[in-house]
Formats: sequence, C-alpha cells, structure tokens
Amino acid sequence: MNTPFTTLPVTRREFLRWGGRGVGLLAFSRFAPSFLVESALAATQAPEKDRSILVLVQLAGGNDGLNTVIPYEDANYYRLRPTLGIPKAQVVPVTDTLGFNPGCAAMASLFKEGRLGIVQNVGYPNPNHSHFRSTEIWETASDSNASLATGWVGRYLDNACAGQPASSTDDPVAIHSTGETPQSFAAASAHPTFGLGLGAAAGNQRQQRENLALLRQLSQQDHHDENPNASFLKATLMDALVTEQKVQTVLGAYKPGSTYPASPFANSLRSVAALIASGLPTRVYFVQLGGFDNHQNQLNTHINNLRTLSEALAAFQLDLAAKKLDGQVLTMTFSEFGRRPSENASRGTDHGTAAPLFVMGSKLKGTLFGTSPVLANLPKNQDITYSTDFRQIYATVLDRWLNSPADKILGQAYPSLGFI
Repeated sequence: MNTPFTTLPVTRREFLRWGGRGVGLLAFSRFAPSFLVESALAATQAPEKDRSILVLVQLAGGNDGLNTVIPYEDANYYRLRPTLGIPKAQVVPVTDTLGFNPGCAAMASLFKEGRLGIVQNVGYPNPNHSHFRSTEIWETASDSNASLATGWVGRYLDNACAGQPASSTDDPVAIHSTGETPQSFAAASAHPTFGLGLGAAAGNQRQQRENLALLRQLSQQDHHDENPNASFLKATLMDALVTEQKVQTVLGAYKPGSTYPASPFANSLRSVAALIASGLPTRVYFVQLGGFDNHQNQLNTHINNLRTLSEALAAFQLDLAAKKLDGQVLTMTFSEFGRRPSENASRGTDHGTAAPLFVMGSKLKGTLFGTSPVLANLPKNQDITYSTDFRQIYATVLDRWLNSPADKILGQAYPSLGFI
C-alpha cells in the first residue's frame, strides 16, 4: 500500500506532513505545482551572510502572561488568583512593580543585562479564544474577522526576494523545526524553505539516517510521468537530499559556545545556532515549545515549562555571543493568546486574550515596552483588554530589523515600538 513515506508526495497535505519529518524543502526553486502557489516563481537572491536574522519562538497552547511577568505589587493579581498567584517572595523582581516567574531566572538576568525585552499586554481587537483560529491570526497577521492565505513571514519573503537576481544556491531562506510547516511561511511565490524535523532538531542521529535513506530511495524512483508533477517532485527531492546532507553535516560538526540544557527545545535552538554559525543565508528560523494550555493544576507545570524556555534562551544567546553572532540575531517569542486573569475551579486558567511577549538580542534599545494590563475592578472570568497590537511588533521587526516595508507586508501602517 502506498503511503506518504514510501512514495512521492503529490498533495499539499503530504508535503506539509513531510516537512515535519525533516525530509526536505517545502517551497521550491524550480517549477511550482498549482496546489502550492498561486503565482509564478520569483527568483531568489541569496542574502549576504552578515544580514540580520530573525528567530521566532512559538509558545504553543496559550502562555499565561500574568504568571510569567508578574505584577507582584498589585493586590488585584492575588485577588484573582488565590492559589495560582506567585508569592511575592518567590518572584524575581526586575522593576519596582514587575517580576519574573521563578522559572525565568535566566531570562531575568538577560533583562537586567539589557539583552531581553518585555513587550507588555500584547493582543489584537476582537480576540478569538480558539487555539487554531488565534494562531492563524498571529501567523498571518490578519484581522480577527478576516482570513489570509499567506503568512506574514511568507509575504516578507515575497517582498524581499521578488525581482532580485537568481541565486546560485538553493539554500533555504527560512527553516523550521516544527511538526508541520508554520503558516507564517505560506507565501504567494515559491521560496526554498526547509524542515529540520523533530528528530533532526533533537540530534536524533537514527532519524537523520532514516531521512537520508528515504530521500535517496524516493529520488531514484521512476514514475514515468504518472503524475503531472512527477518530474518536479523528483527534482525537488534531489534538492532536499542535498540540503538534508548539508544540514546534517553542520549539526554533527557543531561545537557550541555554551552548554545547552537537555531538552528537545534547547536542542532545536542549538541546531539554529549551528546553522547560523555555518553561514547559511537563511533569514528566518522558527522553533516551538508546547505545553502552555494549562486548564488544571497549572502552577508547577507552568513554572517548569518557563524554566525550559528561560534556560534554553539564555544558552542560545550566550552561544551566539561566543561566536560573535549575537549582533546579527533577534529572537522573538509569541503565543496565540494569554490566559484569563482569574483562576478556574481546577487551579488552572482558561483561554484569554493579551499577554507579554519577549524580544532578545544584543542590539535592543531598552527592555520594557507597552503598558501593564489593568486588573483593578476586573470581575471573575473577564478578559484583559490589550494595549499593544501584535502587528506593531511585526511592523517594528520588518521595518527596523529586516529592512522591509511593513505597511506593504501587513496591509496597512502600524506604529512602531522602540525596542530596535
């Protein structure tokens, strides 16, 4: 019986599944089948190796912002969270009124050193409580009442690459280490992107060997034009094989400049650091940490998850600094929504709206942006009202870090923030 793992993928769904296994390019540099793109292929320029790089970190599930950046002097916080509120003595203070969760000690140190910034109370108008829909809104930068076929990173690639001289290489311009290609990468034109795969990102050598063997097998199949895309697909697999071999060589030889924690998430960031240090022209990396959908018994689970995030981010930033690459890289977190301010009956939190996000790098201009959420007189089960639109952050990154016109990519102008 034919399966997507023994025959060439011929549908968009199969390509998305393959991307998560780390078996190749999901957008291509030759001919684009109609099920993948809507317009003609744009030539791709290889970015210079000293260009700015963006690393996106998705906190999947909806991170609880109030227990991440804690308003420890606000009595309303403890009123709304009689069992989940972090005691003041355990908070890692960074201002006179705000402090980090005890799991975020490493991030608090980065904040005090000026290498990590907090953007407070980030959300969007008419928020949606669905994981799927709100993630889609964040990844496409759409309004909550509209749907877009392309992601904000994909539109950046369309804008940055279209009309430029063709590259002599098919090195990927964007790389992810998630189970499927992020919707953020969806573009109108085809661009070479790559999926590390969960096994490759975690340093699973057996998985990497299986990926290479599978690519070799499939690239040698003779399909006799049984499918109109067969020759294209075979050529794509050959590209994927070359890229997979190159990536595995880089990951296997890398000697990091810091010690990473023993977690899959930290290994993903280690892989990103290795690829950046190798001189790949990749502009955007996307990694993911899950486990933030804590409807019950949240307290310790959330602390441990934030510790995983915090220690891995700190190791990544230290590694980049040791390689003298920290000036090139901006790291940014995002989550589909925050949690409700009031805890529920199961000592957890339900889907909410606004939450803080983090930016990290050596070229930040300041460390605290936006305004804190207002908790005074907030009744039980009412959401926080956001004060910073997430597209303001995207606009800042696009205009000031990636040097692309944000209004063209986002569809309208948004006020920039001052962190870059």
